[in-house]
Amino acid sequence: MSSKIVIVTGASAGIGAATAIRLAKEFSGIVLVARRESELQTTAKAVTWAGAEALVIATDLRQPEAADLVVRETVKAFGRIDAVVNIAGAVPQIHLFDMTDEQWNDGAEMKLHGARRLTIKAWPYLKEAKGSVIFTSGSSAQEPKPAFAAVATINAAIVAVAKAFAEQGIIDSVQVNSVLPGPVMSNRRVGFLQKWSDANTMTVEEAKTKFLEDAGIERYGKPEEIAELMAFLLSPGARWLTGAALRMDGGEIKGL
Repeated sequence: MSSKIVIVTGASAGIGAATAIRLAKEFSGIVLVARRESELQTTAKAVTWAGAEALVIATDLRQPEAADLVVRETVKAFGRIDAVVNIAGAVPQIHLFDMTDEQWNDGAEMKLHGARRLTIKAWPYLKEAKGSVIFTSGSSAQEPKPAFAAVATINAAIVAVAKAFAEQGIIDSVQVNSVLPGPVMSNRRVGFLQKWSDANTMTVEEAKTKFLEDAGIERYGKPEEIAELMAFLLSPGARWLTGAALRMDGGEIKGL
């Protein structure tokens, strides 16, 4: 294991928690960031059991000062930052005609601007370490639909800002990529299916099956599978891969 430090946002559950636990195999320190401290503590126990030191920072990345806090506490505890994995952020899946300005802005503030601010604040340390950044978008960025227009729009913006960071990263020796997960089964997905089943007058189990049929895929993804992709992107073998937007969706979107 290297003496390297990674910040993982959204680490309280789902892909974020799975990624933090997976990265404990390669990083000596994992900084866990999310709003819910009790759930972060659960992730921290798993990270410690996997062999890494865990630092819990419960904060709301929608607040501009949160990025300063995360970077300051990370450097205070570990003295360096080698990677930032931006996973935090949920955008309401509401129809294009129904979503309010407040809901649009709230979704963008967490998932887009929270990640952008944190990456900028961490950049001097990433530059010094010749580190890496991952932004988490979503496969909807490539196929926007009215029912989840805000999710798709913000995801597309994340891909764009990641590519901009990647251009600067070539100059500063910082690797930057984005990951676009498809339908992964997590608490967030369960909540979506519950709403979807109510809207379509079916049970949740029926909704699970119908969604897979409509998406044209065999099964839902697992958070641990996305975590493996994150780990690969931060590995030495992927170092020449930068500026990429990697989709992992079980074949939901066919094409380049």
